Amino acid sequence: MTSSKIEMPGEVKADPAALMASLHLLPSPTPNLEIKYTKIFINNEWQNSESGRVFPVYNPATGEQVCEVQEADKADIDKAVQAARLAFSLGSVWRRMDASERGRLLDKLADLVERDRAFLATMESLNGGKPFLQAFYVDLQGVIKTLRYYAGWADKIHGMTIPVDGDYFTFTRHEPIGVCGQIIPVGKLIQEAAGRSNLKRVTLELGGKSPNIIFADADLDYAVEQAHQGVFFNQGQCCTAGSRIFVEESIYEEFVRRSVERAKRRIVGSPFDPTTEQGPQIDKKQYNKILELIQSGVAEGAKLECGGKGLGRKGFFIEPTVFSNVTDDMRIAKEEIFGPVQEILRFKTMDEVIERANNSDFGLVAAVFTNDINKALTVSSAMQAGTVWINCYNALNAQSPFGGFKMSGNGREMGEFGLREYSEVKTVTVKIPQKNS
Repeated sequence: MTSSKIEMPGEVKADPAALMASLHLLPSPTPNLEIKYTKIFINNEWQNSESGRVFPVYNPATGEQVCEVQEADKADIDKAVQAARLAFSLGSVWRRMDASERGRLLDKLADLVERDRAFLATMESLNGGKPFLQAFYVDLQGVIKTLRYYAGWADKIHGMTIPVDGDYFTFTRHEPIGVCGQIIPVGKLIQEAAGRSNLKRVTLELGGKSPNIIFADADLDYAVEQAHQGVFFNQGQCCTAGSRIFVEESIYEEFVRRSVERAKRRIVGSPFDPTTEQGPQIDKKQYNKILELIQSGVAEGAKLECGGKGLGRKGFFIEPTVFSNVTDDMRIAKEEIFGPVQEILRFKTMDEVIERANNSDFGLVAAVFTNDINKALTVSSAMQAGTVWINCYNALNAQSPFGGFKMSGNGREMGEFGLREYSEVKTVTVKIPQKNS
């Protein structure tokens, strides 16, 4: 998950005609991208895997192989951990470095990412299928902002003094826990493995089936667009996707109509075309899973308003899909689809929608759209979710903690709370000699 606000600048969200007129203002992908680095980076060096195995990387827009990358295994992980522990040992250069200097290095890294922003966005689009402009304005901006945010924290992690009883002086230190591993998928398996292994600390940000609640008094056009972006961003492959959209009964039919119109206008195509809003799914396996879940929605009685099929072209493209008349017991309303599929449910009362929205194993994010501040605060207070947005969606930033309730994970990333996950609090008590009178 990136950490910048997931909204693109106004000129990028413009309609296609306006966008075409301003193409000369937009960043461009790196032409003839050369993949230089395919090895494993350990101890500041590029290395081959110990086993010598490699795995192929494919462009999901074409299905063509981009390159082969060295495949790390247990032996490679052990080497990386050993190198990291050596760097963390007492007396090491990193351990003796001033905190302010560590912050300067993070700022330097941010400068380098900014310098190579177009190159990195091009590589993200080639590898993952995300439209280049989204990668440039969202992902890379998020990386840069997050690095700069934590660079500022480097020399500001303070302890405190505690007035204890007796002739003692007590203070606390916040010390790094040491070598950490970051693994992107299979969070639940990681948690189970950690539980069997010396009570290792684990922070997990898992999936969601997030509710987006639209009341009749909301700005309808705005709510339709925000709900659309909230579920279709990154081809629906987003842990925060607002895929359960609850719409108040009196505006339900109109909301569905406008949502279908918007989905039909969504431009699906090459990630490198500046007019593209939606690229391909990440791989064939995910493509097939999404289509299978779409078929389950049809079979269970939801109304397929538009989309529902692959686009029948090279690559893993799926039509923007909208379902109405969705009920809570359907698979598409319970399972994380991770694809461009919007499910629209209806509700009558606030109490009803709160209960239904919370009736999920997940609890990552939620949203509510209303012009009534009392409704907004009541719903946000009642939601069992780590983040609640009011009259906005995917408004993420480096300063705010992010994580889930229930099966959506534990611990928090980002902000000051994120630092706590990577530190131990040590209490130090000093006996104070007392002068005899």
